[in-house]
Amino acid sequence: MPVHGDNLYAKINASPKYRDQQSQQYLKEIERHYCIWVTENEEIKGPLQEPNDNDPAKIKKRVAAFNKYKDFLDQQKYAEKFDSRSNLHSTVLEEFLEYLFRDLVRELDPSVLVGKSHAFKDIFFKGSNFLNFAANPRIEIEKKDHDFVIGVTVNANFSTNSEQSTDQIHSFDLPIVAIECKTYLDKTMLEGASTAGNQIKIRNPDAMYVICTEWLKLTDAVNLNKFDVDQIYVLRKQKNTDREFRFEETYSKNPIYPDVVEKLFQNVRDHLTRSWATSVAEKLETGILK
Repeated sequence: MPVHGDNLYAKINASPKYRDQQSQQYLKEIERHYCIWVTENEEIKGPLQEPNDNDPAKIKKRVAAFNKYKDFLDQQKYAEKFDSRSNLHSTVLEEFLEYLFRDLVRELDPSVLVGKSHAFKDIFFKGSNFLNFAANPRIEIEKKDHDFVIGVTVNANFSTNSEQSTDQIHSFDLPIVAIECKTYLDKTMLEGASTAGNQIKIRNPDAMYVICTEWLKLTDAVNLNKFDVDQIYVLRKQKNTDREFRFEETYSKNPIYPDVVEKLFQNVRDHLTRSWATSVAEKLETGILK
């Protein structure tokens, strides 16, 4: 089940924290609108691998359905009942990205991972002594949660050339595209995301790392060029306002803009469909290596 739906149904069916009558009533109300949102997305096919004149219209429909469900979920009573620790609100954008890219990725390769991932971060080797290390070093694979990933699952078999060596099998997700999803983006969050992007790109130079945020909490004093992210998409084209002010009648909340989502989709599609040839020998002919 997609990440937001999984979160919602876990609260309805399993979470002891939300067994009270009001919580269950609210969750059932949300469930009805969630099912409508899912159905609306299932009825839209694409966009796909080849650019099409209908792509903007399809993206516009997905964004319109997203805005409608997000506006319902962002009502004050639900925001106060299910705070940021519940992850109920934050996972909606993650699931929207699944719907946005799912058909494209299925067309390219149905086996590819699409969605939230506990993905590869780093690998290191340890042993209790030299002989132990020579035969069967302990293999530790560090992993990190990413909000949204398009990637592959790598199945690796490790052994040494020692006669005492035995095979060690490990599986891990390797991101090709990683998207950090934020309600708002401030400098501290950007610094953390930049570190994560750097870690991904060191291990997989062909990876893309971007941030999607609803609101922005940065000033002109921040030098965006020093951060290791490929792009930042501010979906509402709006500065951040503290949540309590968003419920005031005088507050004008921008919608999620389809043209920003379209640029995000085109950027990711171009990355997944273009050549990644980076041979030093090929580039040497131009005299420009990067």
